[in-house]
Amino acid sequence: ALGSFFIHLVTNLANDYFDHLQGTDDGPSIGGSRVLQEGKISLHALKKAIILLYFAAFIISSYLIVSLKIWMMVPFVLFSLLSSFFYVAPPVRYGYHGLGEVFVAVNMGPIMVVGTYWVMTGSPGWLPFFISLPIGLMVASILYYQNIPDIDTDRSVGKNTLAVRLGQRNAVRGLVVLWIAIYGSIVFLILAKQLPREATTCFLSVFILLTLLQRLKQTTDPVIMDGYGKYVRILYFFNGMVILLSLLYTKIWF
Repeated sequence: ALGSFFIHLVTNLANDYFDHLQGTDDGPSIGGSRVLQEGKISLHALKKAIILLYFAAFIISSYLIVSLKIWMMVPFVLFSLLSSFFYVAPPVRYGYHGLGEVFVAVNMGPIMVVGTYWVMTGSPGWLPFFISLPIGLMVASILYYQNIPDIDTDRSVGKNTLAVRLGQRNAVRGLVVLWIAIYGSIVFLILAKQLPREATTCFLSVFILLTLLQRLKQTTDPVIMDGYGKYVRILYFFNGMVILLSLLYTKIWF
């Protein structure tokens, strides 16, 4: 858990660092944490923190692999480390080419969920893989939405996120398609008996999604739209908890 936290944290810090060098978060942009732009931390101090966190994550992952003798996990750990760094770091910068959501879905879905299961049980499994699919898509939806308010400023500096490629109207439609896929994957897992029927409680969150879509119809102000990102995070939290609690309920009572 600590290693995953470090990687998640350092990914965001590296995003701030390299976006600042590129000028992506300058001016009217509302992306990033703004700590560099507001002078709350120096570029040198942020660089040192990034190096320290990557080193700590590497040590933790290496210790787990060696102590538990799970050598087959090495390629997945390396993939995660490289994905974290090269999200916006040159020369790859895959986040600038509309691939951020794909890598986030893979890393925060199958790799993190199956990897955690692997460390705890000593072997991977199909159940955690299947469960990880809607989880990964939900995390990807957070990144996807965060890029919508910054479409204009990202486009101006050549950051061609998926939202930039689609344009604002189609990007909102894409959000609907993405959540249809998420709910569809949950239905599939229930029908395939990989999730208990109690997981249908997830569909109560449709009202949150509809609220978000209704509010998006009423504004094109990027600052206001950025504030609506809370709805996507609530969707992720609610559905993630439902999936977790439904699995725990089944484990305890059946």
